Amino acid sequence: MNGRVYIHEFIDIIGHQRANYMQHMTANWSPIGREQRNQLCYGVWALIGSTGAWPKTVNMWEYESWSALAASFATEAVGRGAQDPALERWWARAAEFRSGGLDRIVAAAPWARGIEELCAAGVRGELYAHELVSVAPGAAGDLLERARDASPLHARHGWELAGAFTTALANDDEALLLWAIPTWQQWADGETDGELARWRRSLGASAWRRVLLVDAPLCPFRTGRQPQRSDRTDWKD
Repeated sequence: MNGRVYIHEFIDIIGHQRANYMQHMTANWSPIGREQRNQLCYGVWALIGSTGAWPKTVNMWEYESWSALAASFATEAVGRGAQDPALERWWARAAEFRSGGLDRIVAAAPWARGIEELCAAGVRGELYAHELVSVAPGAAGDLLERARDASPLHARHGWELAGAFTTALANDDEALLLWAIPTWQQWADGETDGELARWRRSLGASAWRRVLLVDAPLCPFRTGRQPQRSDRTDWKD
């Protein structure tokens, strides 16, 4: 059974620094996280501003279990500012590119694939539909199952369910769906599909918020691998 958990982040970008921030997170941070915390980069994306708040990125970090996440938190929360003092220089550089953000912990559906499985299967999109769905307390897991059951309906337009999660530390009342979409036209075709719209309405969600994402240059969905230290261009430990 899949016990993976994830840190999901909406990051507020300062001015025109999004490209610099995505490079800093993938090339400069991801290898450290993998080596020191057994943390994998699930994805780093730019949020298309016309579909949501801007300028923002979305980051997701994968842990094999709750225990692995706890160990990472224990490493992080040791400094005076609840930050790993070994990463002080890294944090200072990141602060030049971002002003804050909003994080949540999400747990994967039992059948959901981890990032290494997704890369091995060649799952990727020219864009991604990122959906946060609010439901009645206790119903988030059921929504994930119904989304999986609706995969053939989405597949008519090439939409593939790449990720399915429930928000933890909450009331089991929010689900996160990530659809990989091969082309922009296939996204448009899905948006104008009345049967898909009726399916969403049939689930009785109290809110359904969809934004569009595109891969950072070193996002594993784009490259098929985890970012490497050799990807760095402006950073040394």
